[in-house]
Amino acid sequence: MRRVTILGATGSIGQNTIDLIDRQPDQYEVVALTGAGNIAQLAADARRLRAKYVVTAHEDRLNDLRDALAGTDIEVGAGQAALIEAGARPVDWVMSSIVGAAGLAPGLEALKQGATLALANKESLVCAGKLVMETAGLNAARVLPVDSEHSAVFQALVGEDIGAVERIVITASGGAFRDWPLEQLEQATVEEASNHPNWDMGQRITIDSASMFNKALEVIETHEFFGVDPDLIEVVVHPESTVHALVGFRDGALMAHLGAPDMRHAIGYALHWPERRELPVARLDLAAMGQLTFRAPDPARYPALGLAWAVMRRGGLSGAAFNAAKERALDHFIARRIRFTEMAGLVEAVLDRFEADSRLIDAGMTLDNVMITDHFARRWVDEEMTKRAG
Repeated sequence: MRRVTILGATGSIGQNTIDLIDRQPDQYEVVALTGAGNIAQLAADARRLRAKYVVTAHEDRLNDLRDALAGTDIEVGAGQAALIEAGARPVDWVMSSIVGAAGLAPGLEALKQGATLALANKESLVCAGKLVMETAGLNAARVLPVDSEHSAVFQALVGEDIGAVERIVITASGGAFRDWPLEQLEQATVEEASNHPNWDMGQRITIDSASMFNKALEVIETHEFFGVDPDLIEVVVHPESTVHALVGFRDGALMAHLGAPDMRHAIGYALHWPERRELPVARLDLAAMGQLTFRAPDPARYPALGLAWAVMRRGGLSGAAFNAAKERALDHFIARRIRFTEMAGLVEAVLDRFEADSRLIDAGMTLDNVMITDHFARRWVDEEMTKRAG
C-alpha cells in the first residue's frame, strides 16, 4: 500500500487527485490532507479517505476543523507550522498543490523525507528552483511535474537526451481575453477575467491565465526544472488546449503531447509513474476536432511574458520577487483598486527595484532569503500603489 499526502486537497488539483485515489482506495494510505477555508470539504475528504492528519492553513479555523472531525481519531492542525509538519510526515508520494509561495516550505520538507514530490505548485520552482532541485538530489527524492505543460515535456523526453533538444514549445490557451480588442482590456472586470474559456480552475489562476502571468511562471518553471537555456523556450497561443507542449530536437523532429483538457492526465501520470495506467479521461476524436490552431502571443496583450525572460536573465532570487509582486498585484486587481492592464507595470517596477537592491540580488538561495524577498516584493507593490495614488 502506498502512503500519500495531498497538500492543497480542497483545490482543483487536490480534488482531482482525490478522485483518482478514491477509485482505488485499497492501494493508498492517506497520511495527511491540507486545505484552506473550505473546512466542510476538507473534513468530508478526511473522513472518507481515513486520513491520519488534517490541516487548515487558517489558524482561526482550527476549532471549526476540530468540530467537523469530532468523533474521529484524526489529528488536526492549523497554520503554516502545521502545513510544514504535514509535509514532513513520512510518505512515499506527496501532491504539492498549495497555491502560491506558501507551498514551498511544506514541499521542501517532503523532499527531505525522500518522498516523490508531484509538483503542481509552480511557485516553488519559480521562487527557489535551485533549492528545490538540490534538496531533491541530496535526499534521493524525485520531483515530478504536474502542470500539464511540464508533464507533457517530461513525457516527450522519456528516453531522449536533453542535450539533443533545440526548442521547447509551451502552449497557452490565451485566457479569457485572447480575442478581445486591445483597447477594451483596460475596462476588463474581475468577473470577466475569472471566466476561462477551456478550463475549470480557481479564480486566481484563471485571472493569471487571462494576463498570462500563469504562463510566465511556467516559462520560468521550464527553465528551472529541465535546466534548458531560456532562449530555447517558446510560447504559442493554442485556443483548443489539446496540444499541451512540444519538444523539438536537433534533427528537426517535433514531438507533441496531446490530450483532452483534463488535469487527471498529468496527475495520473505522476501518481502512477513510471507505469502508465488507465485513466478516466476523455479520448480525443481527431476527426471530430477537425483542426488545431496556433498563433504567436501578442506582447502588447501579454506583457507578463516578456518579464519572464527578464527574470531568467537576472536569476538568483528574482523569481521570488516576480512571484510575490505578481500575487500582490493580483490582490489589488481582485479588490478593484487597479485595472487589469496595470498589473504588469506594477510587477515590472518591483523587478527594477529588486535589481537595484544589492542586499537581495546578491543573496544566496536559501528558504529564509526567498521569504525575505517575498516580503519585500509585496511591500514594494503596496508602496508603488501609494506613490501612484499620490
